[in-house]
Amino acid sequence: MDCKPVFSEVKKAGRTLDILDDKRINEVLLAVADAAEANMSFIISANEKDLALMESSDPLYDRLLITPERIRSIASGIRNIAALPSPVGRIISEYEKPDGLKITRKSVPFGVIGIIYEARPNVTFDVFSLCLKSGNVSILKGGSDAIYSNSAIVRIIKDTLVKCNVNHDIISLLSPGRDETLQLLNARGYVDLIIPRGSQGLIDYVRENASVPVIETGAGICHTYFDEHGDHEKGKIIIHNAKTRRVSVCNALDCLVVHESSLKDLAVLVELCSPENVIIYADEKAYNALKGKYPESLLKRAAQDSFGKEFLSYKMAIKTAGTFSEALEHIAKYSSKHSEAIISEDKKRIDEFCQYVDAAAVYANTSTAFTDGAEFGLGAEIGISTQKLHARGPMALEEMTTYKWVICGNGQTRP
Repeated sequence: MDCKPVFSEVKKAGRTLDILDDKRINEVLLAVADAAEANMSFIISANEKDLALMESSDPLYDRLLITPERIRSIASGIRNIAALPSPVGRIISEYEKPDGLKITRKSVPFGVIGIIYEARPNVTFDVFSLCLKSGNVSILKGGSDAIYSNSAIVRIIKDTLVKCNVNHDIISLLSPGRDETLQLLNARGYVDLIIPRGSQGLIDYVRENASVPVIETGAGICHTYFDEHGDHEKGKIIIHNAKTRRVSVCNALDCLVVHESSLKDLAVLVELCSPENVIIYADEKAYNALKGKYPESLLKRAAQDSFGKEFLSYKMAIKTAGTFSEALEHIAKYSSKHSEAIISEDKKRIDEFCQYVDAAAVYANTSTAFTDGAEFGLGAEIGISTQKLHARGPMALEEMTTYKWVICGNGQTRP
């Protein structure tokens, strides 16, 4: 399929957003939220077709699943976005030079944003809402695993746009083929930014094949370090939540790093994980500390590839660190720079951890599960950026804009 006609229509539709003020955009968002709930049966029916083609044991199954509760949550999220102030047209800085030139830096939309994502149909609603609120148009490239769900959702959005007298080409869903992906990645002149959201494999593929600028989001290899000053009762609750709240999301715990002197507490730290059937891949010292204290069927010896792995399932690695420096080295080696945490009652140690660990979100005595735009009070997110250019951490409305300089004078010329 030649995607250039689609790219051209979306780019042209983007210019129509300039005439929509924030009040009108909010009305459209509220209408889409209402339509999502009104068409709940239609969405779930389409989603069931996708689910039927995936094994329920697949880690992506939970991401793919749409329920009435999740649709209501999606609609609530869209309404929250509508209630937020517009990020467009903000005066970031403004000053006047001695010669009278007035220089203003103000926020503006990127323009056309291409989103490539895997089996998460809720992202379709999220992307549309965030893009519309920030004045951007969107080209979506979902995976084949969610083709029925994504198609149904885009149909509902487009129908709502038509009813609201808004150009329905401000959102477009491409076919799930690889050729379409490559065309999107190289649509220079049509697409201003690509945001991949998914596995490390997807992100690597996008980075290696794109000529359009890319912001990397998604993959999370998250560690929690329990040091010699940690509270084991506090620790076991945090570890259980970070690992088991939702195992298929990028902020879930993948590796517990334990100071060697705290191995005596290790069985307590992971005791809440055994009822959830969490499989543990422990290094030699951690394995010996858990042997006979953690279910034998769930306790495995760690291999080299047990570390630096995003499990997205009820699995977790454990690494023993002889010193704080050793713990930092392990995290630096295997981190995807998403979310990292320390459990400690020593303020100096916490401060050092937060200073030295290089990640988008660094936690002390709490769960990495909080890395989320809504939890940060940002309304919603388009993904978690793990890079350092432009945006880092949750990419919410403000991060969906760039800026331009506006210079006003009164006949000045440069000597």
